[in-house]
Amino acid sequence: MTATESARPGKRGGTGRGTGTGAEAPRLAGVPLLGSLLDLTSDSLGTYLRARGEHGDVVRITAGPPGLRTELHCVFSAEGVQQVLASQAANFRKDNAVYQEVRDSFGNGLLTSQDEDYLRQRRLVQPLFTKRRVDGYAGAVAAETASTLAGWDRAPDGVVDVSDAMMELALRAVARILFGTDVDTTVDVVDRCFPVITRYVLRRGYSPANFPRSWPTPGNRRAAAALDELYGVCDEIIARRRRDLAATGATGATGSGTDTDTGATTAAAAGTAPGAVTAPGAAPGEDLLSLLAAATSADDAEFDDTELREQVLIFLLAGHETTATSLSFSLHLLARHPELQDRARAEIAAVLGGRTPGAADLDRLPYLTQVLKEAMRLYPAAPVMGRRSVDAAEIDGHAVPAGADVILAPWVTHRHPRYWPDPERFDPDRFTPEAEAARPRYAWFPFGGGPRACIGQHFSMLESVIALAMILREYTFEAVDTEIAVSAGITLTTTGPARCRIRRVDA
Repeated sequence: MTATESARPGKRGGTGRGTGTGAEAPRLAGVPLLGSLLDLTSDSLGTYLRARGEHGDVVRITAGPPGLRTELHCVFSAEGVQQVLASQAANFRKDNAVYQEVRDSFGNGLLTSQDEDYLRQRRLVQPLFTKRRVDGYAGAVAAETASTLAGWDRAPDGVVDVSDAMMELALRAVARILFGTDVDTTVDVVDRCFPVITRYVLRRGYSPANFPRSWPTPGNRRAAAALDELYGVCDEIIARRRRDLAATGATGATGSGTDTDTGATTAAAAGTAPGAVTAPGAAPGEDLLSLLAAATSADDAEFDDTELREQVLIFLLAGHETTATSLSFSLHLLARHPELQDRARAEIAAVLGGRTPGAADLDRLPYLTQVLKEAMRLYPAAPVMGRRSVDAAEIDGHAVPAGADVILAPWVTHRHPRYWPDPERFDPDRFTPEAEAARPRYAWFPFGGGPRACIGQHFSMLESVIALAMILREYTFEAVDTEIAVSAGITLTTTGPARCRIRRVDA
């Protein structure tokens, strides 16, 4: 679970309290008055690629008219990324304009919180994301995948838009794990309201000036109505869970950091027999919302209802679009490379036969995992991440002033020719254990890194491997749209169709 943190400039520019040691970073050429604003607005990912190609691993980009201008310090090398996310992480905060808009809409959950708020939330949530507990969600993922596949034989002309299909699958899976039996109502509301809210967040986050949210402009009113509906359904389910917990005396997980495993099932971890696709978490108290509501510790108390809603909304935001992106582009890339698709399917058949995959199968499907990682290299769900420096720093030999907006771009670093020969080529063998060990740690960072690394990365891989294994075992894929246009929103977004022609494997 991760999300793009800033794809284009925010409202505030870097105003230094001095500069770090090191050379001043070169500047990407722009146009008079607006700098690179138009390039960033029309194609931010292409602009960042061009900046690295023309000027190297740390580049300044200015955008906006005088008086509202932003200067971005873009860091593209694995070594520089490691400094920002890990070794100097305390100096680079989530203080940019897009983050503030996400906070104002979705709340101060684990993705957006900072300082003691973040540490407290992480301590309470961490026991719910241990490997053993997350492995218990395998059955729910398998059930939702089976439900998705059940309708594919009726696809018109045998064509499926894999972007749309994987978005629906990932949303239903995360909603089932979060809400248990309340999944249908929640999915309908999220599907209707999230696009309105995310467009609103991005428009305000990238604008140099905004009207106050309280003003009754058409955009403010649309967003407020969507937020009211979204908050309403979450608050209703939370209140019901509180009543259930009070009635049953359930205690759930503690914030001690121990690897408790309430609700995990042996069948889900080991893999179930053919046809036995079940959805653990349906029993009262086993869905993630119930566990969050019961999470407590002597030092951190528990989440109140507002905090609980904020965690739920952040998990929904970060937990379905990111996984959907990884799945849809894995299928798209395999559809364009039938020999690699056959190799993946052969591994699936050898390992699973006819049974439903479980959590234990992740280690038994190494090539399928490599396929996913390579798709996440070429199409990272969070293509751009933003931070703001507190004090002046030196990053990869270049000065970054205090108060600077800093951009990290997995989209660019994942294509850096120093780490990835022939970077646009789809090659899952880049992720053999030997190849991974030979590269710098931050040459590939789809889940971020350092102390703020995505807490849900094991869940994302679990969901993706199980879903992809079940899909490829049933269907072959041939690309109808050989190229898919994308843009950087809160997550990587397709801007056109991603259609594949599907056929039953046994047809």
